[in-house]
Amino acid sequence: MNEPGDVVVDPDGERVDPGGDVVEPGGGGPAGAADVGEEAAEPGAADSGATDPGALGRGRRVVLGVVAGAALVAVGGLLATVLVKSPAQVAAETGPPAQGLLTAEVERRVLAQTVVTRGTVVADQSVDVAPQPRAGEGAGAAVVTKLPLKAGDTVAAGQLLAEVSGRPVFALKGTLPVYRDLRPGATGDDVAQLQQALRALGHGTGTDAKGVFGAGTKAALTARYRAIGYDPLPAVADGGDAVKAARLTVRSAQWAVEDVSAAAGEPSPGPGAGSPSAGPGSGTTGPASGTGGGKTGSGATGGGKTGGEGDSGRALARARQALADALAELASVEAADGPMLPASETVVLGSFPARVSGIAGRVGGPVSGPLLTLSAGELVVETYLKDDKRQLLRAGMSVVIASEASGLDARGKVALVAAERSTGRPAGGQQPGQGGQGAQGDAAGKGGGDLGFRMVVRADRPLPPALAGQDVRLTVESAATDGEALVVPVTAVSATADGGTVVTAVGGDGTPRRIPVRVGTSGDGYVAVTPVRDGALTAGAKVVIGAAPKGGRDGEDGREPTGTGSARRPAE
Repeated sequence: MNEPGDVVVDPDGERVDPGGDVVEPGGGGPAGAADVGEEAAEPGAADSGATDPGALGRGRRVVLGVVAGAALVAVGGLLATVLVKSPAQVAAETGPPAQGLLTAEVERRVLAQTVVTRGTVVADQSVDVAPQPRAGEGAGAAVVTKLPLKAGDTVAAGQLLAEVSGRPVFALKGTLPVYRDLRPGATGDDVAQLQQALRALGHGTGTDAKGVFGAGTKAALTARYRAIGYDPLPAVADGGDAVKAARLTVRSAQWAVEDVSAAAGEPSPGPGAGSPSAGPGSGTTGPASGTGGGKTGSGATGGGKTGGEGDSGRALARARQALADALAELASVEAADGPMLPASETVVLGSFPARVSGIAGRVGGPVSGPLLTLSAGELVVETYLKDDKRQLLRAGMSVVIASEASGLDARGKVALVAAERSTGRPAGGQQPGQGGQGAQGDAAGKGGGDLGFRMVVRADRPLPPALAGQDVRLTVESAATDGEALVVPVTAVSATADGGTVVTAVGGDGTPRRIPVRVGTSGDGYVAVTPVRDGALTAGAKVVIGAAPKGGRDGEDGREPTGTGSARRPAE
């Protein structure tokens, strides 16, 4: 039983006095009293058998300090093991990792080597209309006086294209370029082309022979000029004086024949009596037969003619010969007279309708270059190759034409790979032509440098008109295997000391073995191979293509070998 004044410790560890006041853990009396450990405390204030609370607190602090120090020592040791390494350990960690084999699977498929380039869809024939007036037609420079068309217009055969210094320029159908003025009396294939073009427009050429510029062709050409509102230029620019003079000469010769015939007692000849078929002695009686070989005398029988009558016969023969010559000259003059077709007034296109793809001239401006550009024929793809690609491509190779804008894919073939470089400007608003005047205007009057080697691709089926002018991708198969073949990445093939080629196959147990092969077509990272010994290499086998760090899938680094080759399946 506690006596008054004794300090009691409650179950929670707090000390209370008998009066119920709580005594602070470090104090010897109620709250606010002086600490029992202080020098001011009187002896006997506490029971001599009680525990000193200050000593207990200091003990706990000591234990906690020891534990914290031990923890710090442990952490320091751990950091030391991580950061502090021996030289051997550093060398091992910084050296190269262990190496493994990087393999790829042998495949069986069709392998094609491809060349990819870009091209522009243009018309098969493109012609620059650049008329050059004939010298001597007038003073001053040629001036554009009419341009009835605009870009995008459709052009028909025989249609007026432009007017230069009052003279027309119109289109005709044909394949031969116009390289000379066609005049009456001319002959040749270009005359036959003109006759065919005029007949197609409804202007008959009469009985003129093919390729002969005769009266029928003159009439047809005159009709074409008048249909577009112009008169043709005369082939002989003398106002018809030569024909008039020739006709007067014929008339005078006819009168002379008539006069001589009347004096000789001969019937008056008709207009055709002096034709070239009439001989010098036509219509005369020859010398009378008799003694003396035709000499006349009083005893001659048969009514021999006098000397005066013989003179009149010679005069009549000469008059008739003069008439024949005059008629021949008249025929020649009339054949040369009539309309002509100047080279500067016509443009030849291979097919119609054509399209105006560009206008460069303006009314009132001088003719210093092409006035407009016409496009005709089916659409083709045109591009220009550099030396490296030119060596790989040739006519007849298969091509895939792809338009990203329209999503169209079409197949075609290389129609042309030029043997010589092109200069000027590439296809666009005014494209280099193919045939007709386009060939002449390809480089003439155009600035620019070396374009490369021109290549033309023709689609197997006509390209839609909407593709005209578009930039497309061309994928040309420059080589392909003959059917399916065994193919491996090019890195799988290596050369031997004797000049052969081998691949290294890896068996199921991981043992590598070298297999001699013959290489074939290569395409963008792959090559076709044929084992020297039949059956030594099959599809699905693994071949070594390099080395990779260990730990990857199947001894690889986790990456599948890739290539950009255009390998296509037979069903494609």
